[in-house]
Order: sequence, then C-alpha cells, then structure tokens
Amino acid sequence: MTAPHISANGDAELPSSARIYDYALGGKDNYEVDRIALDKVMQVFPTVRIAARHNRQFMHRAVGALAEAGVRQFLDIGTGIPTEPNLHQIAQLQSPEARVVYVDNDPVVMAHARALLAGSSEGRTAYVDADLNDPESILGAPQLRETLDLNTPVALSLVAVLHFLSAAQDPAGVLKTLLDGLAPGSFVVASHITADLDPEGMDRAFEMYRRNAVHVEARSRDEFAAFFDGLELLDPGIVTVNRWRPAIEPPAWLDAQVNCWGAVARKP
Repeated sequence: MTAPHISANGDAELPSSARIYDYALGGKDNYEVDRIALDKVMQVFPTVRIAARHNRQFMHRAVGALAEAGVRQFLDIGTGIPTEPNLHQIAQLQSPEARVVYVDNDPVVMAHARALLAGSSEGRTAYVDADLNDPESILGAPQLRETLDLNTPVALSLVAVLHFLSAAQDPAGVLKTLLDGLAPGSFVVASHITADLDPEGMDRAFEMYRRNAVHVEARSRDEFAAFFDGLELLDPGIVTVNRWRPAIEPPAWLDAQVNCWGAVARKP
C-alpha cells in the first residue's frame, strides 16, 4: 500500500511501496525487487492481495457515494501508480464536472502522472508532487489552488496511507491540519491496516515489510477511531473495508483476511 513519504525511489535497487501495491493489485509497473518483497510478505500474510483489492474497492464505493451525494471536489493523497478505474474516473462517471487533485512524491508515481491527468472535458484533474508529512505544502500548492476551491466542500482521500506514518510523525496532527484547511461540509475517506483481527500473522507481516525498508505501523480500531474525533461518521461507521456499503454482505471470515479498518466522515 503506497505512501507519499517512503521508498521514494525510481530505480530497481530498492522496493517501492507504490510498485509493491501495484504488484499486489495485479499491475505490471513493478520490478523484480518489488515482487520479491511482496512474495516474502505473502509467506506470512498470504491474503495481502485480497486486502489490497478490498481496500481499492472501498475507495471506489466511498468516492462513488460522495459523488452521488453531490461532492464535486476530491483531494487524493498517496495516489500510487494508476490502476483503473482511478479516483477521478469514479467521481467523473457520476459527475463529469468533478475536480480531482492527486498528491504523491514517489518518482515512480510521477512517471505515470499523465495517465492520471486524462479526466473528463467538463471536469479537471491535477497532480501535486508533495509529502504527506508537510500538509501545509499540499494545501498551498499552486496546482491545488488552481483546481480546487477550498471555500467549498472537498472530499479528502487518505486510503491506505496513514499506517505509513509513525507516532512520532503525528498522523492525527497531519489529518487535522489538512481538514482545518478545508471548508465545513468536507469529507475524509480513510483506511488503515490493523493487527486487531490477526495479531500474530500481522506482526510477522510488518516485520517482513520492515526488512524491505518499508515501515508500516498497525493501529487498533480505537486508535483509528481517534482520527475522526470531532467529525460525523457516515453509516456504517468504522468497519473493515470490505464491510463499508458492499453490494453483497461479505462472510465473517473475510474480515481477518482483509485486516484493514475503513471509514468516511464529514467535517461539521
């Protein structure tokens, strides 16, 4: 799962979180070093590809629901390598005039940015090269200011990103800074990996990630819920991503294969 602040390399010597996620989703924009890294994780977390797929589908459903509810502006941080349908395609399918800004600082993602910028003629898309650890630079980026009107509601997407921030990097503070810069009535869509449902298996998986220079920090449901203090959670609240408004109710055993909390909330 990609993050805008780690493994930002464009070569094939070190694994890239963006390319690892691309490989997990069945993409082709990855190197052998990335495939080896994920294959090692799969030895202890064999359902990692299932988790990646359900996380992506959660983003699709959440963005689709917000677009249907009238949201016309989206800010996606930790974009990753384009995997169709991309966020702007989901939003503009519902509302062709929707505007989307993508944010990442991985050169691998930058190389694919043109694919992200091909939106509808009525709407608009833009790409910002910035780091999640510097939320002020994201909010102040000229490309963002030229594309989005921050005086009207924006849907902020932080899907599979916050778990790449350590406690010292203060993910709650980063989220607060971003939301403080958005108008009342804005939304946040977020997901976060957890060890709640399979502690031993996930601990082994995180250790394997760290061996490949990818830091992942699991958080409990309560810790994830704290990110939404002061916000209004949309139904069904905080659930595993496969349970956020699925077309078909998933089986109970799937939760422990996904191991990822998700939620959508509104800024009052």
